Amino acid sequence: MMAFIEQEASEKVEEIDAKVTGACLSACLPVCLSVCLSVCLPVCPPVCLSACLSVCLSVCLSCDSCHSDPLWTGLCLQAEEEFNIEKGRLVQTQRVKIMDYFEKKEKQIDQHKKIQMSNLKNQGRLKVLKTRDDMITDLLHEARQRLAEVTKDADSYSKLLECLVLQGLYQLLEPKVTIRCRQQDVEMVQAAVNRNIPIYQEAVKSKITVRIDQDRFLPSDICGGIEAYNENGKIKVSNTLESRLELLAQQMMPEIRVTLFGPNPNRRFMD
Repeated sequence: MMAFIEQEASEKVEEIDAKVTGACLSACLPVCLSVCLSVCLPVCPPVCLSACLSVCLSVCLSCDSCHSDPLWTGLCLQAEEEFNIEKGRLVQTQRVKIMDYFEKKEKQIDQHKKIQMSNLKNQGRLKVLKTRDDMITDLLHEARQRLAEVTKDADSYSKLLECLVLQGLYQLLEPKVTIRCRQQDVEMVQAAVNRNIPIYQEAVKSKITVRIDQDRFLPSDICGGIEAYNENGKIKVSNTLESRLELLAQQMMPEIRVTLFGPNPNRRFMD
């Protein structure tokens, strides 16, 4: 595109040169200027127009008979001054456009950097949260594995069963209750039921009938505990060791997080 413009400018310059050379030397400058304005101005960009004017001035300067004319000299100086003013205006306009362009580019780059930084921070936070959740999951899994050690001590496990049975009776408050347990815990659960029935009746002031389900037992792979049902089996109280651990983990999760990771600086309310 620029090559085409330069070629057109060269042709126009040659045309101006031919016309100016054949013109009358006494009217040299007016003819040159009129030709430049009529031929170059509509089609040439400002840079090519400046080249045309330079050719006109050089042709006029080569006219020896005009050198001594004060009017011609004044017109040449005026034309040169106007040319410099126009060139300065065009240069300043382009400079302002270039500065605006690069200023917009700089703002876009800064905004892009901020977006990237925000995305990186969010990804880092998500990785930290995932790592913490994985650590808590591993901790709870290890706690479930240690629950099996509770049943190895018969005395402490029998006392635990008494508490679990009595709590299940208080939660149901039903006149007839069915209890399910592991098959190997039937004797300890029966003993716990016999010891807790008088305590329950004394506290509630009502009679209760409790039976142990001998047809369906809890899976033997669980750590222990019981499940209490009402008479029609629609209401259940799960007091297995696993369910108690999950309930305790939910209630103590804030304390667990503080113990493992320290207090959260972004948390304002502790309730």
